[in-house]
Amino acid sequence: MIKNSRWAEIRESKSVMTHDQVKISYDHYKANHKKVIVIAHGFFNSKQSFLLQSLGKELIEDYDVVLLDFRGHGKSGGFFYWTTKEHVDLIAVLEILKKDYDNIGIVGFSLGGSTSIIAANKTDLIDTLVCVGSPCDFDKIEYHVWDMDIENDILYNLTEEGKVGKGVRPGPFWLKKEKPIDCVDCLKCPILFLHGEKDWLIRPKHSRNLYKKANTKKDIVTFKDGPHAEYLLRENKNKKKVVDLVRSWLKETLT
Repeated sequence: MIKNSRWAEIRESKSVMTHDQVKISYDHYKANHKKVIVIAHGFFNSKQSFLLQSLGKELIEDYDVVLLDFRGHGKSGGFFYWTTKEHVDLIAVLEILKKDYDNIGIVGFSLGGSTSIIAANKTDLIDTLVCVGSPCDFDKIEYHVWDMDIENDILYNLTEEGKVGKGVRPGPFWLKKEKPIDCVDCLKCPILFLHGEKDWLIRPKHSRNLYKKANTKKDIVTFKDGPHAEYLLRENKNKKKVVDLVRSWLKETLT
């Protein structure tokens, strides 16, 4: 894995304006590869997330890497629209990247994965997709607070590492949302679904439903004791398996 000093040296911080005039911030890590991977964060996260950065460092040996802030998060402008408009942010970044890369892959976490599915239904710029702990329908997220993951969602987020990059500027949540489950069957790009069986927030059935309906090349892997989305990347028995699965999928499908 690339050293932290080298990771910082190859970063170029940039921004792009969406068609609805929201400034989207993204970090472009350039290692002179011909293919690029975009890492899309979920709710209350950002491109500064330690765990998402750690994935980028794992992938940089084979791909250039981009981490973006969706609207209402990090250094991007605007407010978070709860997956109603965020696909616009992703497509704006993809259109910039397509000028320099032959192939683009996305690894999306939680709502970032759902947003990526919606975006893939509106553009042909995505060549392969990995969705980690992503809901098939925003309105069907269970929110079983009594099952909350104390270790990851509370204790970890109180540490200096866990607090990095967290926050959101929420916008209206009542607007009509496009459902990933309604468009995943139209996608042409390959899709890998990863999900923790102990995900208290977004139950594994979401990924199973998406996998079942997808008509393209696809695969699904669940983790018996796995937590929600990016927490699968914490230094535990799941991280290596997640990274290996992502690498293998990208190697096989990003062509």
